Amino acid sequence: MKQVSLFHANDQNAPLASRMRPQTLDEFIGQEDLLGPGKILRQLIESDKVSSMIFWGPPGVGKTTLARIIAHQTKADFLTFSGVTSGTKDIKQALEEAKSNRDFDEKTILFLDEIHRFNKAQQDIFLPYVESGSVILIGATTENPSFEINSALLSRCKVFVLKALSKDNLMTLLTRSLEDPRGFGQENIKFTLEDLQIIAGFANGDGRVALNTLEMAVLNGQTNKDKTIVINKEILEQITSKKSLLYDKNGEEHYNIISALHKSMRNSDVDAAIYWLARMLEAGEDPLYVARRLVRFASEDVGMADSRALEITVSAYQACHFLGMPECNVHLTHAVTYLSLAPKSNALYTAYGKAKKDALEQIDEPVPLQLRNAPTKLMKELNYGADYQYAHNTEDKLTTLQCLPDSLVGHRYYLPTTQGSEEKVKKRMDQIKDWHQKHDK
Repeated sequence: MKQVSLFHANDQNAPLASRMRPQTLDEFIGQEDLLGPGKILRQLIESDKVSSMIFWGPPGVGKTTLARIIAHQTKADFLTFSGVTSGTKDIKQALEEAKSNRDFDEKTILFLDEIHRFNKAQQDIFLPYVESGSVILIGATTENPSFEINSALLSRCKVFVLKALSKDNLMTLLTRSLEDPRGFGQENIKFTLEDLQIIAGFANGDGRVALNTLEMAVLNGQTNKDKTIVINKEILEQITSKKSLLYDKNGEEHYNIISALHKSMRNSDVDAAIYWLARMLEAGEDPLYVARRLVRFASEDVGMADSRALEITVSAYQACHFLGMPECNVHLTHAVTYLSLAPKSNALYTAYGKAKKDALEQIDEPVPLQLRNAPTKLMKELNYGADYQYAHNTEDKLTTLQCLPDSLVGHRYYLPTTQGSEEKVKKRMDQIKDWHQKHDK
């Protein structure tokens, strides 16, 4: 059951992520608040006072690697299991062996990846061994330990929260991989700073994804006569892009006509809109399909300029569902006419587009602590919900509570127009903005 070798850095056939696995705390990238000089976890490791613990964090932040480093530095036997593939029988046997070895002053660290995959009854097997000190358990989970870990076991383990790697962390990791002989240090690879930034952004805080993407880019690079490997933007775009499905080419006219209907309504041309509606319905188009498109248009092109548009289109959809063709054609005509004549605003559509861009291109930041609920003791100890301000308790129903992640403070997505009812919305938003300018520090 003993781990023969904790690291396999010399195996050049191994994946890059495996070859570049850090072997010491000084090589470990990220988690500076836990492993920086003088920080609690580093002190526990360096003083060889490690006890059972849970590593809670997203994928690719080094939970397994850190467990290996701890075992190596504290000279402990290292046993590794997975909550997905390992059975309780094998783990029970390993725990008994660890208990026997403890009698000979041999220390054992048992690492259980994805510990949350074990139900709480299965987790009970660790209790007597953890409590007696026969084994040091290190569990890794991407799920909230408050809900996924047996409360008795959780009370005997220290929980360390590991954060997603920052873009700077990922850039350091990628640069090291290009320079280190364990990685591509012996290769002549032409990479620009922008190339690495693209990979770091795509990895979204996951070191494993970053290294796998880098490796894929190198393996698919062009090798010149001087054995230089050149990575170009086209290759990177192919590796980091997500393929999207194409429209059915046999249904081109179908999409042409629904496009004509949309653009006629957007241009407030009632007669053209009704004509294209009739073309679709009389050709046998599903009225529910048309109704769904109208519901979308109500928010995409009318939006807050006339919020009743959404109510009317949803009612038209329900009428189509109840009656079907041909009776429901008049309900669709009602909705199309209303949408065509309504004041127009695409502010909601553009607001989501800008927010989506930030959501996809920025590294995912955790929800600010003040916005989180804290139903468990652990979550309260981690300051969930601290400094939350309840707007209903204030005279103006406004507070200085920061609701966006730090890197997005000040970003504005919804910019109301002066069309229809949205003019009132704009005035209200201006009032809120003025209030914050007076009260925010």
